[in-house]
Amino acid sequence: MSGFEADNNGVSISVAADNKTGADFEVSKKPKRNKFAFACSILASLASILLGYDIGVMSGAIIYIKDDLKISDVQVEILVGILNLYCLIGAYAAGRTSDWIGRRYTIVVAAAIFFVGALLMGFATNYAFLMVGRFVAGIGVGFALLIAPVYTAEVSPASSRGFLNSFPEVFINIGLLLGYVSNYAFSKLRAELGWRVMLGAGAIPSVFLAIGVLTMPESPRWLIMQGRLGEAKTVLHKTSDTKEEAHGRLSDIKAAAGIPEDCTDDIVQVQKQTHGEGVWKELFLHPTPVVRHVLICAIGIHFFQQAIGLDSVVLYSPRIFEKAGITSSDRKLLATMAVGLSKTIFILVATFLLDKIGRRPLLLISSGGMVVILATLRFSLTIIGHSDNKITWAVGLCITMVLSSVAVFSIGMGPIAWVYSTEIFPLRLRAQGASIGVAVNRVTSGVISMSFISLYEAISIGGAFFLYAGVALVAFFFFFTFLPETQGKTLEEMEWLFGKLVGWREEAQKLKRKRKMNEANHQIQLGNNLTTDRRC
Repeated sequence: MSGFEADNNGVSISVAADNKTGADFEVSKKPKRNKFAFACSILASLASILLGYDIGVMSGAIIYIKDDLKISDVQVEILVGILNLYCLIGAYAAGRTSDWIGRRYTIVVAAAIFFVGALLMGFATNYAFLMVGRFVAGIGVGFALLIAPVYTAEVSPASSRGFLNSFPEVFINIGLLLGYVSNYAFSKLRAELGWRVMLGAGAIPSVFLAIGVLTMPESPRWLIMQGRLGEAKTVLHKTSDTKEEAHGRLSDIKAAAGIPEDCTDDIVQVQKQTHGEGVWKELFLHPTPVVRHVLICAIGIHFFQQAIGLDSVVLYSPRIFEKAGITSSDRKLLATMAVGLSKTIFILVATFLLDKIGRRPLLLISSGGMVVILATLRFSLTIIGHSDNKITWAVGLCITMVLSSVAVFSIGMGPIAWVYSTEIFPLRLRAQGASIGVAVNRVTSGVISMSFISLYEAISIGGAFFLYAGVALVAFFFFFTFLPETQGKTLEEMEWLFGKLVGWREEAQKLKRKRKMNEANHQIQLGNNLTTDRRC
């Protein structure tokens, strides 16, 4: 199946071996971190700050909004969670917009829309006005949520793919922390002014995002799809670890665009794309076994990332801390800042583990850990809820479990959902595949965040987290059964791994043996080339 981007191990270097010395091979084996791709990924991933800031700031602002606008708990749930559903409109529009004007300018559009939405929320005079602002901001967030991981995946070299593709999740957490800090900083203002400043301040990051994005290059994939091969080659050489890898990536994208391999012109005519109609048919109506397996994995990982209820912890942490006995608004906001700090620290740790430990181990550790933590959180909250006196150890256990939940989530399920779902889709299906992931992710998040208060009022807050623990257990078995390891896998290896939902382990073992044989043959060939060089 064509279309997957080749990894650094998937590009044959035997053709160029005759012209390289042993030193050259040593360098290519352990490439340094590509600073240009690193900078591009950071700039693109800044778009994810918009979502993180909104989630973080709303968790604290809603305390004051409820008192100021005199709204019910149901209205609170809708206000907090509806942005996730509005995201779907932005994500759908972003797919087509990015194919039309390019990835880079689509990020600028995302920043501009969120800027307007933040100002509307900041100047809102009533609940209806505030909902209009949420609608506009939600579209901007949807744009950002789709385009940031797509751009990052398209500029990342294979050796840093997991590291760089985790950046969008990193910046969501940085935005989350900024939102929490904003809550605490502006909580001293008058109640009717404070929440408006908290929400309106979201316009500031969007300005810096729009300016910063203009300094980065366009995606090489989009350039090739427009027939601009010369510009694409320049970008690929800057964002690849070796010339061989740049050539391999160029060949893969040219094949997906229908450009002949021997075409070397800087500007070529490319057949107009069909805006994805054929892609949607391939995804849903006539999927191959490989595409079907990929789709199940992508939908599953995004569903379970949100269905375990982590957004309930993040969005409603002040309420959870209140249930635990922390009644002061200042203390609740400080405890919430600790949640954001814990989440941010551990997501940074995860970025360095993705390409060293792999996706599967981190996913299984994360989902298994969430089962234990959520069940323990349920235990502590139930003890507190059934006691007339303050039980210090139970309060401490509750706070510890809240902080642990965001930490364990951030080392696995948080970043890997975006990394994994982006890298497993074939190149020709990537934009639409990413939009499916965003849709499932946001719908599930919206349902969870708009039902949490009603859920815990119906079955108790301890019961709600016990339910989430059960979902996390199902997630663990889903990941263990269906998701192959993708770390360091090449184009050919991806084809072998996907296609057998429960039989992929046998193929993985075959690939492991095949890779060892290839490495042995490569060492023999390298030794022969070095011998030839000495004779010359």
